Amino acid sequence: MSMPDKAGSTPPLPVREGVAPSRVFLPKGPWLLLRDFLVQRFPYMPAQVLLDRLTRGEIVDGDGTAQHFDSPYMPLHWLWYYREVLAEVSIPFDLPVLYRDDCLVVVDKPHFLASIPGGRHLKETALTRLRQSLDLPLLSPLHRLDRDTAGVLMFCIDPQHRGAYQSLFQQRAVQKEYEAIAPIRPDLSLPMVYRSRLQAKVDEFVVEEIEGEPNSETLIDLAEHRSALGLYRLYPHTGRKHQLRVHMSALGIPICNDGFYPVLREYAQADDFSRPLQLLSRAIEFKDPYTGSMRRFESQRSLDWDKAG
Repeated sequence: MSMPDKAGSTPPLPVREGVAPSRVFLPKGPWLLLRDFLVQRFPYMPAQVLLDRLTRGEIVDGDGTAQHFDSPYMPLHWLWYYREVLAEVSIPFDLPVLYRDDCLVVVDKPHFLASIPGGRHLKETALTRLRQSLDLPLLSPLHRLDRDTAGVLMFCIDPQHRGAYQSLFQQRAVQKEYEAIAPIRPDLSLPMVYRSRLQAKVDEFVVEEIEGEPNSETLIDLAEHRSALGLYRLYPHTGRKHQLRVHMSALGIPICNDGFYPVLREYAQADDFSRPLQLLSRAIEFKDPYTGSMRRFESQRSLDWDKAG
């Protein structure tokens, strides 16, 4: 095994079926055999699955050398492997491409499809699907949408161009427009700018508002209303996790079908595809760092009043 450089090892495995290899670092510790470390490091993975992968030589070191059942533990090195998700649920919605050139791929993400691999979602993600269907193994995300959120999502084709586009998001030079269906609150004066300080809850996937200087800001307006529900336009100035969902909930108008806010519902193994979160990334607009021209991409999807129960 070779020592990794300061930035980490270059993957010895290629992207396979749209899935990039994952890696794990081997710290100093008491383990004598690699298998003992792996069983302890991945407690939620059946031990036999890990041992079978070692037996088949599916875990390699930084040089691409396969590790085996009796391989010794070598601290301060990297191991590489392809992550697997057992019985991954298929997401039965399409992922149309809105735009593509030599730098960018812009898609219209459906509800329920994760932007990138994570947790119980690996192949059924926008990134993996696109890498495979477009034969673009180096494709990378420029930003993310919640799995529950649909709409415009951008990716970069060439890693050399990624920094210039990502800097637009970091500098808040990308104008983002969302739509949401939520209850009407007659006493709420709109349009309004809502600000608060958001912080991730310890050991939970959700975030919460806390006291302190605001680190999130959203312009909220009402575009249309039908009976007790309204179609809202949301313009986030910042891009905090779950920002729009938290802000709408804090105002007493939680987005329809939100399973996280204001109350985190009990985890369900299967998604209810008939009740998508009524939140849509409607449009993204920015000045292209290479051409200097204004770019605007709009979703062709629409929210469903009939599913906003």
